[in-house]
Order: sequence, then C-alpha cells, then structure tokens
Amino acid sequence: MSGNWPGGFITKTAPTVVGPVDGEGGSASGVWTLDQVADYEKQGLWPKPVIPKELYSWGRNANGQLGLGDTTNRSSPTQVGALTTWSKAAAGGSFSVLINSSGELYTTGINSRGELGLGDTTGRSSPTQVGALTTWLQAASGNYHSVAITTGGTLYAWGYNVSGQLGDGTTTNRSSPVQVGALTDWSQVSVGSQTSLAIKTDGSLWAWGSSLFGISGTNNAVDYSSPVQIGSLTNWSKVSVGRFHTLSTKTDGTLWAWGRGTAGALGTGDTTNLSSPTQIGALTNWAQVAAGDRYSLATTTDGKLYAWGYNLYGQLGIGDTTNRSSPVQVGALTNWLQVAAGFYNSASIKTDGTLWTWALNNFGQLGLGDTTQRTSPVQVGALTTWLSIARMPNANFMLGIKTT
Repeated sequence: MSGNWPGGFITKTAPTVVGPVDGEGGSASGVWTLDQVADYEKQGLWPKPVIPKELYSWGRNANGQLGLGDTTNRSSPTQVGALTTWSKAAAGGSFSVLINSSGELYTTGINSRGELGLGDTTGRSSPTQVGALTTWLQAASGNYHSVAITTGGTLYAWGYNVSGQLGDGTTTNRSSPVQVGALTDWSQVSVGSQTSLAIKTDGSLWAWGSSLFGISGTNNAVDYSSPVQIGSLTNWSKVSVGRFHTLSTKTDGTLWAWGRGTAGALGTGDTTNLSSPTQIGALTNWAQVAAGDRYSLATTTDGKLYAWGYNLYGQLGIGDTTNRSSPVQVGALTNWLQVAAGFYNSASIKTDGTLWTWALNNFGQLGLGDTTQRTSPVQVGALTTWLSIARMPNANFMLGIKTT
C-alpha cells in the first residue's frame, strides 16, 4: 500500500487529505504495512516527511557570525555547511543561534560575554553545538544574550545580564544556558538589546531586563531580573522586541506598541514614548510584526505590508527616506507573508516563497551582490523556496532558511 502526504490531517479512510496543518507541505510515498496504516488512521495523522532545509547567511562577518568558518563579509546568500536539517535561526548582535530538526542547538560568532552558551568566552566562526539537549524549539537573540524555549515549554537564557535580561533573578553573566524559573508553559519569546519578553501558553505576556524608554511595558523605568507579567490579559498572540520599542498582536488581531516613540516608531501618529501597551489604529487583521531600530514592519492577514518610523535609509520600503509616524502600506501587493526588521535594513518573504530586501546595505546585508542602498523591496535571486528569515535590530547580517 502506498500514499502521498502533502501535509495535513487525514480522514479515517486513508489517505484523503483534509488540510495542511504546518504550512510546510511536501510529499512522502512508500510501502506501508496494514498495521502501520491502521495505526496512522487511528491517530488521524499521516506521517510527516522530512523536508530538507538549508541555512544561508550574508552581510557583516567580522566575528564569524555567518558561520562560514571565516570572518569575510558576504553580499550574497551563502550556504552554511552542507547540512539540510536546519529548522530555526536567530540573529544576535554579532552572533547566531541555530536549531536543527533533531532539536540540537548551535551557535557561532562573538562570545566576549558568553553569548554562545558554550561555557567560555572564546569566539567561533562555525556552528558549534551547545550542550547535549535535543529538545530545543525556538530561540531569540539580542545584542549579547539569548533566550530559548524547549519542546517541554521550559525557558533558558545565557550571555550578558547587566539589566537582568536573562531573567534568572541576578545580573550575573552566564556563559551556559540557565533555566528561567521552574515553569513549563512558555510558548514564544523575543528579545531586544537588553530586554526580553515572552508569551505563555495561557496567552499572558511577561517581560524582564531593561525598561529604558518603557520598552518592557511595565509602566515604569524599573529593570527586572525575573519575569514580570504585563497587565492581566491572556489574549496576547505574538511579540517582537526592537532596539528600544516593542510590538505585539492579540488574538483578536489588534496591534499594540510601547517603548521609545522616536521618529514615529510606535505608529501612534506622534513621537511620544509609551511605558505600557497602547493600541495602534483600529484594524483587527494584523498577522506578523517586526520591531527594528526605531522603525516597525507588519503584515495583515490579507497579505498587505505596512511600515512606519525612522526611514533615513529607506528601511520602510516606500521609495523615499521620509519618516512616518503612522502605518503606511508598502506598495499595493497583497502577497507578503513574513517580515524581519533590523539595523536600518529590512527583509520579507512572500507567499510564493521569494525573498525581498531593502534599505542600508554597507556590508552587503541585503544579499543582492553589492553594497548599494535600496528604498524599495528588491528580490534576492530567483529562488521561490525561502521559508524563514532572521534579523536583529542591532545587527548588519541576515540568516535565511530555505528548502532544497
């Protein structure tokens, strides 16, 4: 017996597909025993195929953050090794954190404050495994620290800790991952320069680290070395921490912002700082958000791309260098899927799997084979297999994962 798997749940009569559940797609065929088919039917889930995923990097590489075994900048996407098992990537200030399909954690780049989590302060220019755990699920990196979640919902952190951004109750740097509390209900994390925010499985929002400019959303200027809940609501969906401001969406599709309002980064129509979450506009169809250095990007469920804030280098992608203090649509297209905001340069993946970048390009961080600045989105190559893109608000390099 054989069957095809395009990604999704099946009915009791195998292998009729009801619909994809992870958005990855792919197919798998082979010989199945009757016992196997009966077991999969009972579970209601066809076996998921292994989809090859390659890791690429480009831009500044002074500290080996591209993971290519050297410190040479790249102006075009360059594959990191030959492995096709990469799952997630996070870009730090001058280092990278990587997770493969086996749940292993790898790091590369600068390590002066233990940001690689390897138990020392020696830099690496190639991915090096962190410990022996195989349950890593997602990670987020700041200037000099990282926070990661395991498949069991536990939270770990390592690196620089001057403002308590590791959340372990101290301000001591850690060169190896330390667990944050004992809870196992963490679901999503995002970090900025010296601030960390995370959402739990119950939809509550938590912050720790620096509260400079109100970035933590705690309605004060106090730094916290342990997670503190933001309000009492339990309908937070996604969170993105920029250099000095934060964006978040709720399950009702509304958009919220707080922190430094310089150049209109919060989208409130002015440049006022806010120390607690404030709703932006009245739309209820926001999908993904990305907070950069004094500017913001966001997509809606109907595929539109919006930008606002600082625009000196054209990072808003609207064809000029004028700041905007309220969300402005980028072009008229409605096929934008994923966005990433960095240090005055931006990236986005469309629904067709193409990759687009724009703005500051002094280190080749746009991946276009040159160092020319762009004020509107430009396609990177001709590939249509990009799955994810990683940027950090204070970094001049990018990481991307694509299928083969």
